[in-house]
Amino acid sequence: MGELANCPNCDTLFVQTQFRTVCDKCYKEEEKKYETVYAFLRKRDNRKALLDEVVEGTGVSKDLILKFIRTGRIQLSSFPNLGYPCEKCGTLIRSDRLCGNCSNDIKKQLNQVEQEAQISERNKQQISPKASTFYSQSTKK
Repeated sequence: MGELANCPNCDTLFVQTQFRTVCDKCYKEEEKKYETVYAFLRKRDNRKALLDEVVEGTGVSKDLILKFIRTGRIQLSSFPNLGYPCEKCGTLIRSDRLCGNCSNDIKKQLNQVEQEAQISERNKQQISPKASTFYSQSTKK
């Protein structure tokens, strides 16, 4: 079930669902803009257009076109020069959220943190046998 939210475009109160993040009026406007973008891209001459060229040719904002791409409404496989920016460095990519370099960098950092955790665990285990030894004294002499 949806929840009440304010439309990010016009601040109107509406029921937000998983699929709709704007009110009905703004959704209809987005649909019109989508049709404009898709009609532009369907033309043979425009299939190899870059993102900035699509923005100039249609008058639709870059953010809205990126939203269409991220939600899968515009399939990048049909348009070889379209892409969207990596969320970390801004390089144009065609899949996932991060480019290969940023993804590898994050993996290296995670591996380093994991190795540091393993080293600290080993150090604790080497110290702990001495600390966990229990000695008791007999009261009988």
